[in-house]
Amino acid sequence: MPSISNKGKSMPASPIRKLVPFAEAAKKRGVKVYHLNIGQPDIPTPQVALDALRNYNIKVIEYSHSAGNESYRRKLATYYQKIGINIDHTEILVTTGGSEAVLFGLMSCLDPGDEVITPEPFYANYNGFATAAGVKVVPVTSYIKDDFALPPVSEIEKKIGPATKGIIICNPNNPTGYLYSKEELIQLSEIVKKHDLFLFSDEVYREFCYDGAPHFSAMNLVGIENNVIMIDSVSKRYSECGVRVGALITKNKEVLSTALKFAQARLSPPGLGQVVGEASIDTPEQYFKEVNEEYTARRNYMVEALNRIPGVYCPKPKGAFYTVVKLPVDDADKFAQWLLEDFEYEKQTVMVAPASGFYSTPGSGKNEVRIAYVLKIDDLKQAMKILNEALKVYPGRS
Repeated sequence: MPSISNKGKSMPASPIRKLVPFAEAAKKRGVKVYHLNIGQPDIPTPQVALDALRNYNIKVIEYSHSAGNESYRRKLATYYQKIGINIDHTEILVTTGGSEAVLFGLMSCLDPGDEVITPEPFYANYNGFATAAGVKVVPVTSYIKDDFALPPVSEIEKKIGPATKGIIICNPNNPTGYLYSKEELIQLSEIVKKHDLFLFSDEVYREFCYDGAPHFSAMNLVGIENNVIMIDSVSKRYSECGVRVGALITKNKEVLSTALKFAQARLSPPGLGQVVGEASIDTPEQYFKEVNEEYTARRNYMVEALNRIPGVYCPKPKGAFYTVVKLPVDDADKFAQWLLEDFEYEKQTVMVAPASGFYSTPGSGKNEVRIAYVLKIDDLKQAMKILNEALKVYPGRS
């Protein structure tokens, strides 16, 4: 039988989804599973988006332009202009989710064997995109004791070598919920300028900043305008993950024209998704106010509940809807599987994402999990109760 490719063998499995078979088996046993493992919001999609889809009355669903519908790109540019990011529609490439934007960005800017630095823990799929592009992810560790703040500039510069071509950040951060400050981004911009690197800034959680903390976009960093590639998506902003529409935004015309060639090879981004995305820009401000209030309440409840459990430490995230939590367990991967295979409380259990999959450094995150607070508070209350009971009887408790 022919052998599969080395690239296929090296492609990492998703730490977020690898436990799905165990969750499915638990459900077949009649156990209710509270999903804290995946960032699938339960917030309703804006009505203007749903109405646009229901009222879409055409005879043929055609290919769009490879860069995306011009009407959508023009409207998207007005959205960015309103939040202080000065771009026009010619600086936007619509992609199949933010995922494709990351992949196109890496393939346009880096050659196989090149390196991109990122603070860890980091969004696990960056590993997958890098593998597909033949690029190496070089981690610089941030620590839970510091609430996952940006590592010191000196630590980042230690990682820079001849093969280093870029830095990638997620702000606010998935998986930690950390919100990088303007000062931290300026520090990064100085490194980028000094070493002439690309800065990939994944800003898909921009609307999810709490306690009045402002979001500062890498697109507004001065002096590195042609170094910045911003990644964006409608998935979390409008709770429409399934439409698979994102964007690559940059003022670097060469990067944009190169990314367009990759976009042409896949023909076009999703047509119906662009219809939904374009309509979503008319979402009333009240929607975001209510969503922010809801996630703030969920965050506050969850952080307090977790920190009341003996041996647990949970930082208070400033953005997104995730946090990385330290647990009193020997191995979070084993614990996460044990929750689904061997434990139940009143015919219920919880599913978490082991944090080891969000690190590249071997051994890191061994007693940490990522939790997504995307459930209603009543469900979060039950999930926290179950987690507390599980930790009382887990045989590998440390």
